[in-house]
Amino acid sequence: MRITFVLPTVSMAGGIRVVGIYARELMDMGHTVCIVSPPPRTLSFRQKFRSWRKGDGWPKKQAELRSHLDGGRFDHHILDVWRPVNDADVPDADVVVATWWETAEWVDALSSRKGAKVYFIQHHEVFSYLPIERCQATYRLPMHKIVIAHWLKQIMETEYDDKVVDLVPNSVDKSQFFAPLRGKQETPTVGLLYSSASFKGVDTSFAALRHVRKKIPSLRIVCFGSEYPRSELPLPVGTEFILSPPQDEIRDIYARCDVWVTASTSEGFNLPAMEAMACRTPVVATRIGWPEEAVKTGWNGVLVEVDDVSRLADGVEWVLSQSEEDWKVLSSNAHATVCSSSWEASAAMFEQALRNACRRAARNEIGGNCAV
Repeated sequence: MRITFVLPTVSMAGGIRVVGIYARELMDMGHTVCIVSPPPRTLSFRQKFRSWRKGDGWPKKQAELRSHLDGGRFDHHILDVWRPVNDADVPDADVVVATWWETAEWVDALSSRKGAKVYFIQHHEVFSYLPIERCQATYRLPMHKIVIAHWLKQIMETEYDDKVVDLVPNSVDKSQFFAPLRGKQETPTVGLLYSSASFKGVDTSFAALRHVRKKIPSLRIVCFGSEYPRSELPLPVGTEFILSPPQDEIRDIYARCDVWVTASTSEGFNLPAMEAMACRTPVVATRIGWPEEAVKTGWNGVLVEVDDVSRLADGVEWVLSQSEEDWKVLSSNAHATVCSSSWEASAAMFEQALRNACRRAARNEIGGNCAV
């Protein structure tokens, strides 16, 4: 098949990383893959200054920006300026895949020659900082939907009355995320991902860890992220922070933690939780995204309700208080939770979902056309 992915401005976001993985896997299967995306929006001096004052730094130029597509063997076409992708930017193909609410609008406007129209949904984009009604409207467009989690499939069925949705769960690269059998750290250590996005619940995680420190004063906190910590979301005292660590070093961060904590209030999937488990680290998480399906309290970690600082703290303390042997059982169970998954298997499911889209386009059930 000839497959085109239409992306927003590429970055170090997890959703971009997942698209890059599927693009590589599909190419390895013999498909022709093209990626199209706009560059960053042009910012005024005032917007750049505001970014600097907020602590985000002076916005970088296109050539200075990093993304998960860097160094890949992709046919990646970046537009000359930020604007909607149109027919002239996209090759004729069998399938064209939207990857974000805005790109869904663009793909919907493309001619049928660009391929069967697919919407790869990695989250339910109904946040206050987005035009919610426009976002919701994209889920009603005549496209074949591919989702990454059961809860997203349910949303598409119940809220948007689409019963023909393919579920293709994310996986973990075991050549990148792995760790040998180990015991607890000499100093109790908890890890988490830093993000200023409110739905990531990092403020809740920090509040819980401050509670834990009252009982375990020696607690070490390790976190990494792709942005500098902001003044409105400061790190707990003594936290070790790693800015944008190389991908092959992230497993070492997971592997030197006794517990990984995530307190998201909304999450499409939550790959870091899965990666932490691949590195034999138990997870304490809120009942959101993939952790809701995979974390079993007392077996591979602890699952708590959203915004429950007290229970989150209790969960972290419980994992840290386990004996060496009991912690090793938790660690082994965490690893077992993800050991059967693979990106190769997920990519095969993704390929089948694209073929389903082609068949639906041929029957005029969705937009676009397909020669396959």
